[in-house]
Amino acid sequence: MKIARSHKVGKELAIFAGACQSYYEEIIKSGANFASSPGRILIDFKEPLVVASIIANTNDNKFITIRDIEDKLKNGSKGISGIGVQGKRKQ
Repeated sequence: MKIARSHKVGKELAIFAGACQSYYEEIIKSGANFASSPGRILIDFKEPLVVASIIANTNDNKFITIRDIEDKLKNGSKGISGIGVQGKRKQ
């Protein structure tokens, strides 16, 4: 992920990484915007898709945090969390 961020386009990437019971802190430290399972729980397979969909459909002038999307996730911020990302939809 750090390599992806080192390229010019990397600054615009929205990186979601991890799987059930993955090491959330290291994934975020490595450069992901969002990662799964900070609560070390099993997540619903659809939750990363929900996050990706929200990022893709949010205007590029809005910064999205977990607070903006946690109510749309089955396990809230225990299942997925992160540092946030700029929306990707161009106006």
